[in-house]
Amino acid sequence: MGLLARIRKEWFIIGIVLVILSAKLQPSVGVRGGPLKPEITIAYVAVSLIFFNSGLSLKTEELTSALLHVRLHLFVQSFTLIFFPLAVWLLLRLLALTSIDQWLLRGLQTVSCMPPPVSSAVILTKAVGGNEAAAIFNSAFGSFLGIIVTPVLLLLFLGSSSSVPFSSIFSQLFMTVVVPLILGQVCRSFLREFLERRKPPFGAVSSAVLLMIIYTTFCDTFSNPNIELDPTSLLLVVLIIFSIQLSFMLLTFAFSTRSGSGFSPADTVAIVFCSTHKSLTLGIPMLKIVFAGYEHLSLISVPLLIYHPAQILLGSVLVPTIRSWMTSRQKAVKLSALQPV
Repeated sequence: MGLLARIRKEWFIIGIVLVILSAKLQPSVGVRGGPLKPEITIAYVAVSLIFFNSGLSLKTEELTSALLHVRLHLFVQSFTLIFFPLAVWLLLRLLALTSIDQWLLRGLQTVSCMPPPVSSAVILTKAVGGNEAAAIFNSAFGSFLGIIVTPVLLLLFLGSSSSVPFSSIFSQLFMTVVVPLILGQVCRSFLREFLERRKPPFGAVSSAVLLMIIYTTFCDTFSNPNIELDPTSLLLVVLIIFSIQLSFMLLTFAFSTRSGSGFSPADTVAIVFCSTHKSLTLGIPMLKIVFAGYEHLSLISVPLLIYHPAQILLGSVLVPTIRSWMTSRQKAVKLSALQPV
């Protein structure tokens, strides 16, 4: 793959690095009260745009085909929004005894509270040849569920910024998340044919807006001289994130392939990716709302920024292995079905 092709494919990851460097060089541009006025343009306009875009892009009609696979959905959502946060909370009780930066550890907890993503889990499930409809349903349903569950989990495990009351957090979530999402779905019902014919770059639009949110978040950090990022802590957090992902992928694989589970090999593929992936697109705006005014917000955001490329990288590396396993398992099932009783 040529350099330009690689840049086009990984532009979002490169963009994250560039906006963080830009924030470091000139933090005054994106701070609260600065030229960009992020307290309005980011907190309301950018976040609303992301969720309106999500509502516009979600194919409601595709979800109905996967709706009846209740056991699979229950497994994925329970693992993602109950087991994952509790397991990480227990892990952090041990990691709190180490010298790892406490704000990065809190960031690991925020990662665990996030819903599944609307893109990466579906893309990887499709690449393997797994149950794509189930992956689409759980990604979309998890996103809707996450609007309510994720802020509750964040407040439960971490509390909120002392300057933002509980009622204010949920009223802002309703106005900037729920309302735009519903409006997006309503608009989609009128524009379905046009959208399916033209196929607008929904993912690219959300990613570009997300880069602006990340930029202003780090502008706030770099404008505060009292906040420093410990490189050793950062490296340890990267290793912990890869360990968590790999461990949870193996755990969901073991549970979904045990005898009597009732899941097909294609179901297992969707379960492994949907249960262990976390949404950056929904996560960063939610952190921005729940921890508004929090001086350590960017440090709390760092593990989520790491988790996103890590899940894509690890998933992409494992695609050939998982595809090979699924193909061999499907052949074995067909052969056993053909055997005379």
